[in-house]
Amino acid sequence: MELKGKRIILGSASPRRKELLGGLDLDFTVDTGNTFQENFHGIKAFHEIPAMMSEGKSHGFHRPLADDEILITSDTVVICGDEVLGKPSDRADAVRMLRKLSGRQHEVVTAVTIRSAAEEETFSDTALVRFRELAEEEIDWYIDRYRPFDKAGAYGVQEWIGYVGIESIQGSFYTIMGFPVYQVYLHLKKFLEE
Repeated sequence: MELKGKRIILGSASPRRKELLGGLDLDFTVDTGNTFQENFHGIKAFHEIPAMMSEGKSHGFHRPLADDEILITSDTVVICGDEVLGKPSDRADAVRMLRKLSGRQHEVVTAVTIRSAAEEETFSDTALVRFRELAEEEIDWYIDRYRPFDKAGAYGVQEWIGYVGIESIQGSFYTIMGFPVYQVYLHLKKFLEE
């Protein structure tokens, strides 16, 4: 993809988002300077939370964008039943989340905001994931070995727990990883053509 003189900034500290954006063979920098405080407690429209958080991260970027810059921010949540599972606060919270996901289907919603000095677009993608019943020792081993405290729902689909625990996926694997790359590519391409 021709950047047409534009500079892309990924406003995320996530190594997974950095890896996935890098897979598009685009030159970009990572800049995580941000004043936005994530908080979705009390919000009832669960599917709208990632878009709200992604937009908040975009507008909380620590400086104005130059005319040749494009900022990409993103947010992911796991929705299981009547609860939104963000990043676990500690080990006990991670155990609780994986117990809740065990033997059930849940939704993973990832939103992305692409913004320049002149325009902005936010889009979301949803995938369905079903875990088999997880044994307590599997949950403990995974948490102690992989420490998934920076991951929504306390798991990474691309890690051991995904290999041994996920029975089925409907939707994009990369949405579950936290960055729907095919949509980012299409939206960014359109963004660069305007």
